[in-house]
Amino acid sequence: MSLILDKVSAQESSKANNAQSNPDAVENKESPLLEVNNLSVKFRMYEKGLRQRELEVITHLDVSIHKGEILAVVGSSGSGKSLLAHAILGILPVNATMAGTLKYEGELLTPRRQKKLRGHEIALVPQSVSYLDPLMRVAKQVRGEQGTQEQQRKAFARFALQEEVGRKFPFQLSGGMARRVLVATAVLGDAKLIIADEPTPGLNPEIAEETMRIFRELADQGCGVMLITHDIDLALKYADRIAVFYAGTTVEVTPVENFLRGEEALRHPYSRALWQALPQNGFHPIAGSQPYAGSILTGCRFAPRCAQISRECAGEVPMRRVGDCEVRCVHAS
Repeated sequence: MSLILDKVSAQESSKANNAQSNPDAVENKESPLLEVNNLSVKFRMYEKGLRQRELEVITHLDVSIHKGEILAVVGSSGSGKSLLAHAILGILPVNATMAGTLKYEGELLTPRRQKKLRGHEIALVPQSVSYLDPLMRVAKQVRGEQGTQEQQRKAFARFALQEEVGRKFPFQLSGGMARRVLVATAVLGDAKLIIADEPTPGLNPEIAEETMRIFRELADQGCGVMLITHDIDLALKYADRIAVFYAGTTVEVTPVENFLRGEEALRHPYSRALWQALPQNGFHPIAGSQPYAGSILTGCRFAPRCAQISRECAGEVPMRRVGDCEVRCVHAS
């Protein structure tokens, strides 16, 4: 318990310091840098013969991120976290169809605007190192079109990359080294929104912590950072809010302090189950599994695994404001 309270105290102290160094932070909270409203993503797929069907993998997904904050997106594999990143950047596969609203700095994020901003104002730290160009030397990839050699050297120094790494091709790098190169590439420029998709797996603890400190510095300077991660403990040390995904939708968005204070501060049953599943909280699993993306479900997607299930759960369950969080649950209070 003392460890949790220490973390809460450290978070509040850090945020107080951030507010003093960035007096516009509070004002920025009222104007989201990125807004995702009622997003759905479907894939056209072939069944037997030439018969097609649509597989809905994301539905009614709502999330926002503000200047000056790190939003950690958590949830089990297959819950739609990486697909959200690809939808924002406009790099979904050609067989995907998307509905809903994406806004960046208050304006619609159209395909044309996505192409213009991608890699400049909106940067991606991808999950897979296969995003590196196998035919281009590392230094040139990190610099990109507008970076300088001096910026590249400083980025290399921050991520413990030797100068000789810049002369190599991606296939000559270890997995951890390639991941550090990806992060360096994304943070080198003047991006306003950084989407980091699992940036720390394969990194040793010191480099992982340094990576998160850099994201925190960028947020404190006014960037918005969307951190997609399975490492909840690491996210709790640096994020401002936590968005919990389940079966392709948002079930709760809450201040990070609520996760630190314990399950009683969380509003959605799945958020509480996620908290209970952390090793330091007993590693308690729950029965059942996340529904397959092809399952046709109505109402609450978590209902089959929830002890609070009732008739109301079978109807539409919109996101609503409850206290200091947003939650998709008819029983939340």
